Amino acid sequence: MRILEALTLRDYFQLTLGGDSLPEKKPHPAPLLHLAAHFEIAPQHCLMVGDSRHDIEAGKRAGFRTLAVPYGYNHGEPVATSAPDGLVESLQELV
Repeated sequence: MRILEALTLRDYFQLTLGGDSLPEKKPHPAPLLHLAAHFEIAPQHCLMVGDSRHDIEAGKRAGFRTLAVPYGYNHGEPVATSAPDGLVESLQELV
């Protein structure tokens, strides 16, 4: 929350979860399923965008479609090896 507030981005998010918000953490699907339930959206209508194998695995386990970006934290391996449903070079491609 402090990072979002420092970047004046807090108001763009209706709900945020951190690593300690729930008993389970990614790649467990619980955080994503919690968000889907909160917003009353079926998992198959959700999209997980991530930069690591944990993000892609969590999305798949939750029943979300998955989209990866090839930069960021991924344990030194290409995120494409996690077989996301799609890959974009930058988040600008999403808008």
